[in-house]
Amino acid sequence: MNESGVPEAILEPDLAIIDPHHHLWDLRPMLGMFPQPHHPFIAAIIPNAYYTFDQLHAHLAGSGHNIIGTVYMECGAFYNGAYGDALKTVGEVEFVNGIAAQSASGLYGPARYCAGIVGHADLMRGSHAGEVLDALAAASPRFGGIRHAAAWDADAQVLGPPFHHPQGLYRDATFREGFAELGKRGLTFDAWLLEPQLPDVIDLARAFPDQPICLDHVGTPVGLASYKGRLHERFDTWRHNIRELARCENVVVKLGGLAMAFCALPEEGPAAGHSSEHLAALWRPYIETCIEAFGPQRAMFESNYPVDYWGADYGVLWNAFKRLTRSASADEKAALFAGTAARFYGIEHLLG
Repeated sequence: MNESGVPEAILEPDLAIIDPHHHLWDLRPMLGMFPQPHHPFIAAIIPNAYYTFDQLHAHLAGSGHNIIGTVYMECGAFYNGAYGDALKTVGEVEFVNGIAAQSASGLYGPARYCAGIVGHADLMRGSHAGEVLDALAAASPRFGGIRHAAAWDADAQVLGPPFHHPQGLYRDATFREGFAELGKRGLTFDAWLLEPQLPDVIDLARAFPDQPICLDHVGTPVGLASYKGRLHERFDTWRHNIRELARCENVVVKLGGLAMAFCALPEEGPAAGHSSEHLAALWRPYIETCIEAFGPQRAMFESNYPVDYWGADYGVLWNAFKRLTRSASADEKAALFAGTAARFYGIEHLLG
């Protein structure tokens, strides 16, 4: 819906979309553990603390966009402690594989939710991470890779303790020993970190030039806490690093995540009611820079739902992306909205 509360007409409703980044979870038992309930990111999560198949299906099927499939992104959901500390992450992949089977039944329409699954293994286990990767692969034929986030900032107020990772994680020798296990198994890697950390993922990509890496959320520009009001000031640094990362041919980029509270694009939420025109204007410098640097064949739009519910209704979010590609060719749109995701995550069968 736009600012007046009127539903927007869906642009290009027949354009096939693979949403390559969404989550599923039930955070209700853990809400009391969050030490900063007024942190914007926590405030974005609380309205969607329960987000499983029914909520996902309602957003996607009700959006009016032609969502043909999705990729699930790890988020620490439904770990199984009975498997032990190292292997508990297998529970998440098992859970999501069940959701994918539910969707594949066809009872909920033609879209194939969770056709690809990105799980988690602690790469700080070094070479022993390989045992976890093998267990994840055994849990689902849809499993294709992992994400091990590295988001960190010297200002602890940027992320809040639940989302704060060790400083310099992607440069750590033990982490890289575990990272090397991905290539032995033909698995992908999703990288999430903040804009000031982009040199870390550049260094990682250069050290492992044959490892497929996806940079999540255009590198996550930061606009809150000590970064409030500094997006314009830091834009040139972000752009320089994006261009350097794009020189690494093993890296692709996800175009989205900008409606997260971290980015302050927009500052208010949840689902602030901005129109797709307004959101497209906010996001244009970041999206256009990434497409120019990586090209459509190495870039993919994402919803990052339900996290991006902070700043955008699902239907409006995809309308904004479509506005940003109005001048693109049919082939370029096919890559940006589905083709790149299908190729990177090994789900080309969704394209028919």
